[in-house]
Amino acid sequence: MDYNPLDPTAKKNPYTYYAELRRDHPVYHVAAFDALAISRYDDVSFVLNNPTLFSSDAFGTTQIDGRETKMLISEDPPDHTRLRGLVNKAFTPKIVAEMEGRIREVTRGLIDVVAERGEFDLIDDLAIPLPVTIIAEILGVEPERQADFKKWSGSVVASKATQEELEAHELLMQDFIDYFGKVIEERHKEPKNDMISLLVRAEEDEEALTPDELITFALLLLVAGNETTTNLIGNMMSALLAHPDQLQSVRNDPSRITNTVEEALRYDAPVQFLFRRATEDVEIAGTSIPKDSVVLPIFASANRDDRKFPDAERFDITRNTQGHMAFGHGIHFCLGAPLARLEGAIALEAMLSRLDNIEHAGGEIEVIDSPFLRGPKHLQLTFEPVAETVEA
Repeated sequence: MDYNPLDPTAKKNPYTYYAELRRDHPVYHVAAFDALAISRYDDVSFVLNNPTLFSSDAFGTTQIDGRETKMLISEDPPDHTRLRGLVNKAFTPKIVAEMEGRIREVTRGLIDVVAERGEFDLIDDLAIPLPVTIIAEILGVEPERQADFKKWSGSVVASKATQEELEAHELLMQDFIDYFGKVIEERHKEPKNDMISLLVRAEEDEEALTPDELITFALLLLVAGNETTTNLIGNMMSALLAHPDQLQSVRNDPSRITNTVEEALRYDAPVQFLFRRATEDVEIAGTSIPKDSVVLPIFASANRDDRKFPDAERFDITRNTQGHMAFGHGIHFCLGAPLARLEGAIALEAMLSRLDNIEHAGGEIEVIDSPFLRGPKHLQLTFEPVAETVEA
């Protein structure tokens, strides 16, 4: 076989490739990345849950004004333990739970705008502005800069095949660094009720985050809190539209919304894979992996492994999805997973309660241009409006 994550055919439908990888090539050399793809559930779990054997430094470093620094996802213990402990203080379950009212308010406002149209683009009209608004408010970004948030995060995840694309990305990243550098300085002088202020004040063992660590964490949170949720909402609705019986089932029984979100995450993961580096010689699925090899654990393939999820190619909102890897496993389990789940559930609940007879308007669904993220670039839907119920 010839599996290349950069190939448009593989981006459009990677799952046929994943099935062949799991069946015949559980460890497969991906020439485009000079990396070994790991595709079976147990093997992916082994990689993710053994950070000593598989380092996260395969992601490399990030340039901040000419200085090299690492994102949280690039760190290994003990530095990862320190950084994760600090940022956890600004992203507790209590803080996420307190966001629910605001998420509902933003979602309701976005649905209000399109409710009488009879059609809308799910991505442009809901799946992008909802998480962008929320994550910008969490970080303390003024509303007029929220459009820049989407540009910045989109540039991070997009393929950059030409020198022109690389130069455009560098300019956007410098704009991001300049902006957040000023925000951090301002929060040191005058803290506000936002996450940057919390992180500026956070201390553990008398060691706070450095300015560079703050900026790289803001960038990571921007991407993880924005692109992941956008793709979750888009992939979830795509799956429901392709399985109208499942869409009707969750419409008839809204108590299934939470599990629908989980099944959507399992069935079509927003993050398809990430990178690790073998720190010593190791064997996976009978294949020797030399020290310093880059490995590519494919979360989305693991989630379609029949050994873990019987009849895994079937989309079933009543399935037991426990153990799916859409948010990773182990010490790097996605910090923003509770927020993404909450936003996805609220978005689906709002659509089901306000929009009836939702259908795809037709045409081929184009996916975003990213080698490791997956979601529709646009999803034009038609519907019949339902009057909003006003509670007494």
